[in-house]
Amino acid sequence: MYSYVVAYDSGFAPNPFNGFCTLATCKPKIRKHASVGDWIIGTGSDRKGVRRGGFLVHAMCVEESLTFSEYWHDPRFSKKKPNLFGSYRMSCGDNIYCPDGEGWLQLNSYHSNQDGTQRADHTTKDTSVDRVLVSQKFVYFGAEGPELPDQLKSAGLIHSGIGEHKVTDVGAINMFETWFDELGLRGYQGRPFDMVEAARKRAAQ
Repeated sequence: MYSYVVAYDSGFAPNPFNGFCTLATCKPKIRKHASVGDWIIGTGSDRKGVRRGGFLVHAMCVEESLTFSEYWHDPRFSKKKPNLFGSYRMSCGDNIYCPDGEGWLQLNSYHSNQDGTQRADHTTKDTSVDRVLVSQKFVYFGAEGPELPDQLKSAGLIHSGIGEHKVTDVGAINMFETWFDELGLRGYQGRPFDMVEAARKRAAQ
């Protein structure tokens, strides 16, 4: 199991829309090392204005891994190609890297420059590991998730700093899986924090 803090919960990384939870950008270490059957859990940030530390943002059990080229060409994920002028769901698509000779063409996305041009540092970091993780066994709560029980916290399943935390304790992982099954929920359940904040600001105007 890999645990990390979702510093910016936008619905981009991971992307929980259109029936699949995908991790195609950011977190290169997790994308490199996570195997099929491993769990990835993201918990909320404690940064000012968020205060969601210890709350579950998402949990996904890795079921498949693809190269960026496979991800780009797979019709299952065509709706994950971003359209920043479409709906919120369309704008945060993570299928952003098109094979271009020896390199990658980056679509206008959350990882591009403000003017829509390719952002080199994000491209370099994202494509440093040519691997996209895919799951249909997931739950995504965004800003509206439950707090993890104390027994899971004390088992060391929550990471509180930068980077990620690898959990190898089988008992702790089994405890999480039991709790996950007892939730009785799968798929997209709640809105990303950024989506909630955007709605709040519109209502306040």
